[in-house]
Amino acid sequence: MSTAILTGTPVPGSPLEGDLRSLGFDVRTAPDAAAAVGLLAAVPPADRVALVDQRFVGHLHALRLALTDPRFPAAAVTGALTAQPEARAALSVALATVTNGTAANRTDAKADAAVRTGGAGLATGPGEPATRTASAELPLADRVGAALDADGTAVQHPELGSLVAAVPDGPAAREEALAAVAAVDDEAVRLRSAVKARDGFFTTFCISPYSRYLARWCARRGLTPNQVTTASLLTALVAAGCAATGTRGGYVAAGLLLLFSFVLDCTDGQLARYSLQYSTMGAWLDATFDRAKEYAYYAGLALGAARSGDDVWALALAAMVLQSVRHFVDFSFNEANADSTAATVNGKAVVGTPTTALSSRLDSVGWTVWVRRMIVLPIGERWAMIAVLTALTTPRIVFYALLAGCAFAACYTTAGRVLRSVTRKAVRTDRAAQALADLADTGPLAELVARAVRRPVRALPGVLPLLVALAGAAAAVGVAAFGPLDSPLLILGALVYVLTSGIAVAHRMGGPLDWLVPPVFRATEYGFLLVLAARADVPGALPAAFGLVAAVAYHHYDTVYRIRGGAGAPPRGLVRALGGHEGRTLLVAVLAALTTAESGLAPELTVIAVLVAVIALAESIRFWVSSGAPAVHDEGETA
Repeated sequence: MSTAILTGTPVPGSPLEGDLRSLGFDVRTAPDAAAAVGLLAAVPPADRVALVDQRFVGHLHALRLALTDPRFPAAAVTGALTAQPEARAALSVALATVTNGTAANRTDAKADAAVRTGGAGLATGPGEPATRTASAELPLADRVGAALDADGTAVQHPELGSLVAAVPDGPAAREEALAAVAAVDDEAVRLRSAVKARDGFFTTFCISPYSRYLARWCARRGLTPNQVTTASLLTALVAAGCAATGTRGGYVAAGLLLLFSFVLDCTDGQLARYSLQYSTMGAWLDATFDRAKEYAYYAGLALGAARSGDDVWALALAAMVLQSVRHFVDFSFNEANADSTAATVNGKAVVGTPTTALSSRLDSVGWTVWVRRMIVLPIGERWAMIAVLTALTTPRIVFYALLAGCAFAACYTTAGRVLRSVTRKAVRTDRAAQALADLADTGPLAELVARAVRRPVRALPGVLPLLVALAGAAAAVGVAAFGPLDSPLLILGALVYVLTSGIAVAHRMGGPLDWLVPPVFRATEYGFLLVLAARADVPGALPAAFGLVAAVAYHHYDTVYRIRGGAGAPPRGLVRALGGHEGRTLLVAVLAALTTAESGLAPELTVIAVLVAVIALAESIRFWVSSGAPAVHDEGETA
């Protein structure tokens, strides 16, 4: 339930009460601040509550942004303030404080800050400069919001752009504000803001121009983003089924359905932004379904090719490995630098690098921005390429093109980030170092090694821990690729990898290139499985390895999105139960060395895949549907 308490002087003929009811608020009126305190106390603690000045003039969408976004405990625009249940106690204290006149000094300071930053206490219209409103004349909602901020409860102030939110003082000012409201198309602004600010070329110019209207159509019919996300998944699964038929008609239908699935994939996020329907379940679905759709489609292509006598399972698995590792390069780099602090020389911050300077110069030339976004093959361009090639060519050609494009994109982005890292003068925070350690997915075996060697390893200089990790990766994958599969040498290579993995994580991951360690682990584990299954040359080995990599990758993506949502890494018990990357690699090596050619490797890999999937999914579902999970959506990821 949501309750809005109208405060201040009533304005005859104002549509404010109707607007609030249209946003789902039960409206009550308080003739003065003391009455507002009583009304607030009568609202159940589990309900959202809003304080709105009756003189408010502004766009309905400005009120919607301030009062209905579920992601923030408290939010406000001029003349309107809301608090969710977790901020209700602080709101009650702030309202009582302001009512009793004990917050005058703090609200004066907040009003001064608001004038400087364009926050609460301002009455602005499109194109108008911010004007000072004296603290004593501030609406009650603004004074309470200032008191909340002063007491340590962060109040979110949404970016309004050309939208108007004002509390005019007098008839002339009210007429001016109403004219400013009439000059801006509220719905057009709402539609534009539903589209992600930064996206790929294909999505921006080929999908978003009409998918935003589909999002509005869904909103007006009461559909939720989660329902659209589920429809996108089902459409992609049907597309994978069509591809699995192995017929030209099936391939054409698969390509068309994959494109439509992507349209729905864009629509769900636009619907969430259009209607401000963010949720914990939506965060989980949005974070994982893109990968599930793409990898299911790869499997469909491989099954379709098999019907025509062409075995491309190795290519399908290679595409999944490459795409997943590429994502983890992105994730690790971003986490490593999300809150790094600039180094100083003689007390002055050292900012910028030659690489970032070149990037900034390129950004000043419009067309280069789109070219650079396209060549990294984000999800829109990638899915469009897959869909078109599926309809016109064969699965083998699809995978060849996908591997070539993703390999180039991975080299381009990784090289640029390595250059930034080695030239940038910055200090990695403890939070970032811990995030990299969590992304490493270290199991109990590497933990034991790390504890044993922590003291000498901490003295290792610079990039040496990364080189140790690379050496272990080369040993494990090299033995799998070139050594006998039924030999203890395979186990020895995996044991070397366990040892080097422990050494690599034994020190604080604060070096300039330590963000590469988690992607190295991902590439080693996935690549080890790919090479073993391909060399086993027995029926079902590659499909089983595909399933195992998909299950493990789900666990790794789940870890990423928990960290990005601010909830921290999965429980250590889960990581230990799954063995860690080094434990799973050693287990597969032992099974491969002990498995005879007659029995094959497929049953063992299938059992491990099922176990990993059940354990990881059970914990993931428990977390994402719990009340403690963060209500976030993937706003920055285009790949």
